[in-house]
Amino acid sequence: MIIVKIGGSEGINYDLIADDLADLVKAKQPLIVVHGGSALTNKVAEQLGHPPQFVTSVSGYSSRRTDRRTLEIFEMVYCGQMNKGLVERLQRRGVNAIGLSGLDGRLWQGTRKDAIKIVENGKRRVLRDDYTGKVEQVNRSLLLGLLEMGLLPILTPPAVSYEGEAINVDGDRAAAATAAALQAEALIILSNVPGLLEKFPDEATLIRHIPAAKIDQFMSVAEDRMKKKVMGAQEALAQGIGRVVFADGRVAQPIQRALAGEGTVIGT
Repeated sequence: MIIVKIGGSEGINYDLIADDLADLVKAKQPLIVVHGGSALTNKVAEQLGHPPQFVTSVSGYSSRRTDRRTLEIFEMVYCGQMNKGLVERLQRRGVNAIGLSGLDGRLWQGTRKDAIKIVENGKRRVLRDDYTGKVEQVNRSLLLGLLEMGLLPILTPPAVSYEGEAINVDGDRAAAATAAALQAEALIILSNVPGLLEKFPDEATLIRHIPAAKIDQFMSVAEDRMKKKVMGAQEALAQGIGRVVFADGRVAQPIQRALAGEGTVIGT
C-alpha cells in the first residue's frame, strides 16, 4: 500500500500525476490519494471578498485562520473543484476513482481545538472561534471496503470532530495518519519543489536522504509549509511507515520516480 499526498500549491501538474496514478492502478499497485488545494482556495477567498488569513502558532508553525466563512470556502474548493477535478481526470484515464472528504463516513475524526495560541505582531493571543484540529482516528474499514470494490479513494480535508463539526486539518498530517492506519509501505508527498531544499528556493540544494533518526535536525531547514510536511513525515515514521519521500509534482511519472529514490527520501 502506498499513500500519495498531492499538494495544492501553484505549479503542480495534476495531469502528469493522474497519468502516473493510472499507470500504477493498471499495474495493480494498491493506492490511496490525499490532496490539498491551498492556492485555489486563496484565489477564491479573495474573489468572494473574504481574503485568506494565516496565523503563526507559538511553536512557529503557519496555518490558515479558519473561521466559519473560511471553512465554507475551504469546502467549496477542496471538496468541490479540487476533489472532483482529480476524480474526473482519473475517470478519463479509466480509473474508477471515488472522491471523499474526511467528513464523509467519519473518515477522519479528531478533536476541534478549543483555542489556538498564536503570535501576532510579537504578542501572544488566543483564538477561540477557529475550526481546526488534527486527525486522531481513521476509518480504516471504510477505506479497505472501497479498495476491495476496485475503487481508488481520493481524499481531502476537512475532517470531522467527535461532535460532528467540520474541522480544517493539515493534509500532510492527515495523509500520515492514513498511512499509519493502513500500515503503508511508503508515503509520497508531492509538491512544487523537488524535495526538501537546504537553501530554499535553490533547487540545486536538494537534500536527497535523511535518516529517520535524524529528521529532527532538518526541521530548521524547512521553510513555511514544508515544516508541516516534515512534521507529517516524522509522525508517519514514528507509527511504523518505512519510508517517506518528498517529491516533485511538476514532472512526468512523479510517483514512480519517488519510489525509485528521486526527491528527499526519509527513512532507513
